[in-house]
Amino acid sequence: MSTTGDAIVIGGGIHGCSTALHLALRGLKPILIEKDHAGRHASGVNAGGVRQLARHLDEVPLSVASMELWERIADLVGDDCGFKSEGQVLVAETEAELEGFRDRVDELRLRGFTQEELIGRAELKRLVPAVSDTCPGGIVSRRDGAAEPFRTTQAFRRKAVALGAKVLEGITVTGLARNGSTWRISTSAGTSYEAPVVVNAAGAWAGRIAAMLGEPVPLEVIAPMLMITSRMPLFISPVVILRGRKLSFKQFANGTALIGGGHLGRADLDSNRTELDLAKLAESARTVWELFPIMRQATIVRAWAGIEARMPDDIPVIGPSATSEGIYHQFGFSAHGFQLGPGVGALMAELIATGSTNLPIAPFSITRFGSSR
Repeated sequence: MSTTGDAIVIGGGIHGCSTALHLALRGLKPILIEKDHAGRHASGVNAGGVRQLARHLDEVPLSVASMELWERIADLVGDDCGFKSEGQVLVAETEAELEGFRDRVDELRLRGFTQEELIGRAELKRLVPAVSDTCPGGIVSRRDGAAEPFRTTQAFRRKAVALGAKVLEGITVTGLARNGSTWRISTSAGTSYEAPVVVNAAGAWAGRIAAMLGEPVPLEVIAPMLMITSRMPLFISPVVILRGRKLSFKQFANGTALIGGGHLGRADLDSNRTELDLAKLAESARTVWELFPIMRQATIVRAWAGIEARMPDDIPVIGPSATSEGIYHQFGFSAHGFQLGPGVGALMAELIATGSTNLPIAPFSITRFGSSR
């Protein structure tokens, strides 16, 4: 016997939980299957950046729509998720880099987007007084901020369950087969589940699900690393990011600082384990040491890495399968999917329920890799 639902969501990260929640808000009864526990990997251990700033141009409409949900996140999930909107600043380290930022802001204006604002040295120092005096300016997105990632994912999970979603954890999907007008999902627990719709939100494991459907993708498994420091005097409110060098930096209310930005460790999908690259961690620490002289007295308390999926073009796969009716993909967020979670979950539920969405998703089609048959 199979348990039936209106939709099956594979993967319990913020994207899977958000989609389950938004399906439930539309009156559907989704079943979410997670091989570990919700937020175990990328969604629970990332830097928590809620960032419209410096997005790939194709992602900007999704990010703007998602920001509207972040700004009423407590109404949506019953928890403010630790979200604080204190801005994010992209710092230019050279005049040439600042000129490139000017071109980006101009391009966004031409497309009708105004969330990014070019700033000079004086405004940069006002927003981030501790930044090195050599930095000539940057871009600020004043509505951006940060939230607590594991808390956020759990809030989406709880709200989805409260609205009628079924969440199954510690169960791995082992097969998908068409059964008349529905899909039958077999699992490691020996149980099976049926629904007319399946959402592949399996994160770093999503490539394996896509391969079962005859549409393999060039998904790279990555392990972004993060460090937390000892407590320091409070000296910064916005999140600071770099593009020339890899850095995402923020300070918590207790004085500790989080250092991330994309330096990678090593990940193993089968064992769920990551291994840190100490040389690259040292490079992250050196960047902070140079950008913020005040940090030269800080010490590193601990470091870790998550397991995420990156696509070759650094934008996700979102939309219907090219090979299988009733299958939808939602993966490959390339280490910047946390902010998109609320919005893309709403988009996916709309797409499933109505067959269309007002947001542009053509750039995210799985067909762009030419691997479907």
